[in-house]
Amino acid sequence: MSTDTQKKTRVRPYADQVLVRPIQEADVTDGGIVLAPTRNKEKPTQGEVVEIGPGRLVDGVRVPVDLKRGEIVVFSKYAGTEISVDGVDHRLIRAETDVLAALEVIGE
Repeated sequence: MSTDTQKKTRVRPYADQVLVRPIQEADVTDGGIVLAPTRNKEKPTQGEVVEIGPGRLVDGVRVPVDLKRGEIVVFSKYAGTEISVDGVDHRLIRAETDVLAALEVIGE
């Protein structure tokens, strides 16, 4: 019998919805200077894809979402719905209209 009473919530997005964990911009400059937090901090526009819906139906055919878990994406500033999953802020956004780009690191 398990003594682990910690329950985790799994979000299963519908259609072309994507669950994204927003990434806060760094409060440290490239030179290593720590910046003071500001009250008027901008909403994050980048995040990590956590879960992906199965895709939307078009004429009875499922069109899959062209994203993968773990990808970093850029999305519209006020896109989607903000939700909390196990105390962590996330956003549910539409992949087709609100995700603007997937970021890829080239030549490290």
